[in-house]
Amino acid sequence: MSAAAGPQLELVGITKVYRGGHRALDGLTLSVGTGLLGLLGANGAGKSTIMRIAATVTRPTTGQVRFDGADAVAHPDALRRSLGYLPQDFGVYPNLTAREFLSYLAAAKGLPARASRIQIEELLQLVNLDGVPKRRLGGYSGGMLRRVGIAQALLGNPRLVIVDEPTAGLDPE
Repeated sequence: MSAAAGPQLELVGITKVYRGGHRALDGLTLSVGTGLLGLLGANGAGKSTIMRIAATVTRPTTGQVRFDGADAVAHPDALRRSLGYLPQDFGVYPNLTAREFLSYLAAAKGLPARASRIQIEELLQLVNLDGVPKRRLGGYSGGMLRRVGIAQALLGNPRLVIVDEPTAGLDPE
């Protein structure tokens, strides 16, 4: 896939062995282009491990992670700028509002302040959290926190979004 067609994330020959010898992945090869990545499989099958390695949160024991042909383990910045990542469990600052939390993350990502403010308002509407602007995250339900997670994964209009257990805790609506 050429760069003009969008980013390409490649995991090549990925093996992950945890302490104690537990082998979570063994020789996995996967190629992903622009879009949304979600994996289905049994509990303990290695889905979260794949996603953490793809997002450069965890290093593989062996194998290569490449983004647009470059080594993403050694030089993760290009991938991280193009990536939205929603882990299965993510932490929040309970004393911040969703707007404050998203503003903090936008600044940490180096996004321009004015554009971020506009996008944050759009994302809060998209995930149906614009009606609770002053409520602190510590008072949110699990489903509301999951929606904040979805919004943070979409900050900066990433070209690739990786989600782990995207519907966990969400209401059917």
